Amino acid sequence: MEIWVTIGLLLLAIFYLVSIYNKLISLKNKYKNAFAQINVQLTRRYDLIPNLVETAKGYMKHEKETLEAVIKARNTAINASKSAALNPGDASSMKELAAAESLLTGSLGKLFALSENYPDLKANKTMENLMDELSNTENKISFSRQSFNDSVMQYNTLREQFPSNIVANFYGFSAAELLKLEEPAAKKAVKVSFS
Repeated sequence: MEIWVTIGLLLLAIFYLVSIYNKLISLKNKYKNAFAQINVQLTRRYDLIPNLVETAKGYMKHEKETLEAVIKARNTAINASKSAALNPGDASSMKELAAAESLLTGSLGKLFALSENYPDLKANKTMENLMDELSNTENKISFSRQSFNDSVMQYNTLREQFPSNIVANFYGFSAAELLKLEEPAAKKAVKVSFS
């Protein structure tokens, strides 16, 4: 009788460890899928930028440096995004992507600030539509990033809890990195003008 109790307890422990392993796999796949959703929105953003630059080019002939900076930042962000897509959650890939996205956001901010000096450009319907699409895409990126970060947090929490940490370490489940984007506009003081 004792042997059956021992076998039963051993089988119960094995099933418990298998369920922990399967939960780790499930959460890892969940954050990878969440990153894929970010990547869809980033690709949409990257596809909009050349159209935006081309539209602005006709009006902003003297702002060639700014337009080139936007394209260069876009290309850097595309490469960082591809690298991160290969291993979402990898710390160096996430940091590289965050830096590239911050650079792109900053260069787009300069483009938009300069476009204020060109009334004909501001009035251009194509430019207005592109800016609206870009703004909508930015919102979708924010929601997707939040979903990704929530998924990474769930995965990392399970990975660090006992006894899951034993299974995670034994099978090489490494910690995943959150995607934290610097938002330069949020760090600047708000300008108030009454003129």
